[in-house]
Order: sequence, then structure tokens, then C-alpha cells
Amino acid sequence: MNDYRMGTKCVQAGYKPGNGEPRQIPIIQSTTFKYDTSEDMGKLFDLEAEGYFYSRLQNPTNDHVAAKIAAMEGGTAAMLTSSGQAANFMALFNICECGDHIVASSSIYGGTFNLISVTMAKMGITATFVSPDATEEELNAAFKPNTKVMFGETIANPALTVLDIELFAKVAHAHGVPLVVDNTFPTPVNCRPFEWGADIVTHSTTKYMDGHGAALGGAIVDSGNFDWMAHADKYPGLCTPDESYHGITYAEKFGKEGAFITKCTAQLMRDFGSMQSPNNAFILNLGLESLHVRMPKHVENGQAVAEFLEKHPKVAYVNYPGLPSNKYYERAQKYLPNGGCGVVSFGLKGGREAASTFMQNLKLGAIETHVADARTCCLNPATSTHRQMTDEQLIEAGVPAELIRISLGLEDKEDLIADISNALDAIK
Repeated sequence: MNDYRMGTKCVQAGYKPGNGEPRQIPIIQSTTFKYDTSEDMGKLFDLEAEGYFYSRLQNPTNDHVAAKIAAMEGGTAAMLTSSGQAANFMALFNICECGDHIVASSSIYGGTFNLISVTMAKMGITATFVSPDATEEELNAAFKPNTKVMFGETIANPALTVLDIELFAKVAHAHGVPLVVDNTFPTPVNCRPFEWGADIVTHSTTKYMDGHGAALGGAIVDSGNFDWMAHADKYPGLCTPDESYHGITYAEKFGKEGAFITKCTAQLMRDFGSMQSPNNAFILNLGLESLHVRMPKHVENGQAVAEFLEKHPKVAYVNYPGLPSNKYYERAQKYLPNGGCGVVSFGLKGGREAASTFMQNLKLGAIETHVADARTCCLNPATSTHRQMTDEQLIEAGVPAELIRISLGLEDKEDLIADISNALDAIK
């Protein structure tokens, strides 16, 4: 559906029913699939034929939804995973192995930072973290002979920094490695990283793509642009025979358009089993069908609340890339001309006590460890996710005690602003 616009892809891409078939993507709630002969099934195991034999690897419901996300991002292949964390891990581990090195933006989701800096380090994969504002020279200096991939987030959670995708892609390609970008916050409705040089995109589909707090999930999309065979010495996993899968050389058999996702499915999904359930994929698809309608409303509410907070006397600072005063405003205008997302962070002049009072007096904004939902949700990290830290440690972590993160939902902006105003008034 390359010739269609985003809204049409959100609604119709990935699934075209035949005569008399279900109009909605059907839920194939089956672990296994029946074949008439062993030879028929053998062709699937040898990757000589298309089809399904076990839902840990592939399922028709999941594949339809993955194809829709691939169309939305402008990619050639995609797969669903059980969560956004699973998507990021598998995207990186599909490229890296023990002894390899990752260059990653330091401004990324804390769970992903821990995944790369701690968990993958235990697997013998090291990392260098760079500022999202690093110069080209500083980025080049982070690379080593064993660097295999570069990673960043379009809009970082929760820092809301905006990645210079074009610069990161330029540097990555100069060193013969792909750029992986987590595009969860803007979604392809507001940014398509492949158009700026990214090679692989990941998503926590739990967030805006589902949009209703109903189904955990993740996705990986390949642009089909990175030429693995041109850098065969760096990527033996893709460019030499996989003895665990009948000696297949993925980059030769499936080309640059299909090698990455095929290997990730046949090898990593087989071994780790981080599959999204068909029922979750069905729920995700319902969210995708309205994503192009919902995202502008999230942006509208985020912008309105950010502008209100910036003028309020009890607010010390506001972090939202849609504000002209924000340091990432110009970069956001380049990569996110229609706006980024509905998440805003801000600090209160009264510190920890003021933050606590504000949270207690919200009526519409629910206290949740969640973002990117149809319903507005709010969090003060100092009294929840980071409550074990001292005020000094909170500052070092970039989440000072006065910080509030609010994810604006789809409610009327006037009601949201009134609710926030009342909570601010309660601060003495």
C-alpha cells in the first residue's frame, strides 16, 4: 500500500480478505497447524515454503498486524514481540554477540539503558553511551573496531530529548553499522525514521499503537536498506551459514529486504519465545486502526498543557519539544513537523512536597507507571519508580524530586487544564 496515505494504511494495510472471508483480521488462537504430510511440514522447517507450524515462531494474526506496521513505517518486513523490551533486545541481539560493542544514546528509556548496560554486558556485549546532542566528531570517537550497531530513541522516555536521526545515521553508516531507532513515542504517524536514514525501527506497541492500556506488545521493522553482505565480516550471523538452521545464510537467501527479520524469527524467536499472543495482536490492530486520528489529539493536548504550565507561577520549568523555548524545538520542527506526542514533564518550585500535593489533588490524571494512553496518566518518579533514591541521587539520574511526568490522553484539553490548575492551586 505504498501509494496510500498514513490513515488508509492504519485502517487497511496488512490484511486483504478474500471472497467470503472475515472482514476483520481473525484471531487464530491455535498453537499448532495441521499438515497432510511430513514433507509439507519439512518445507516450512527448511524455509522453502511459506506457512505456519507453531505459534511461538509465527501466527497468521500476528503476521497481518506486523505487515500493517511495516507498511506504516515504510519497511520491507516486520515481526511482533511480547513487549517493547523484547523488541529492543531482539533487534540488538540479532546483530550483536559476545565480544561486540554498541554505541547508544544516553537519553533513552531507563529499562532499555539497563538492558544494554547491565544485562547485555553479562552476555559479553559492551556499550558506549553518547549524548543525543553529541557532535559528529564526538559520535565518531565512540566507535570501536567491534562496534556492530548504533541505537537511540526518536523522542526519549522520559527525558523527551529529540534524536538527530540524520546525523546518527550518517555516523553509523560511515562505520558500516546500522542505526536502530525506537520510534514508540511519535509512532509512524508523526515520524518515519527510515526517511531520515535509520535502518531498523522498534516499538513498544503497548503505548500509543494500542493506545488503550489493554495489551502488552512490541514490534521490530526492517527498512530493507542495510546491505549486510557489503559488511559480511562484521555480521557472520547474517552472512555465514547458520548451522542451527540447516546451514542457511540469511543475507544470501532472503536478501537485504528479508534477512534481518527472517533470522530474528527463525533463530531468536525460536530460542527465546518472546511471541505476542494472537489475542494481543488483535487488540493492537484495533488501536492501529484509529492511530492516525488519536495522535493529533494527543499532540494538541500535550501542546496546550505545556503552554499552560510554562506560564504558571508555581512551575519551575517545562520540558516539551513543541515549545519554542525548548532546546529541541528546532530539531523537533525538522523531524516532527506535525508534533511529537502527548507526554510532558515539568518541575514544581516547591520540590518534593509540592509534587506530592499536586499528585494527590489530580482528579482526571490517574497515578500510573504508564504513558501514551487514551486516559491521562501521571507520575512523580521520586515517590514511585525511583523512591529508593535520595534527592541527590535523583538529580544525578535526571529525575529530580520536583519532576512530574504527565501523559495527556484524549480528554477535552479544557478539562485537563482545569484539573491541573486545581491541583496546582492546592500547593501552598
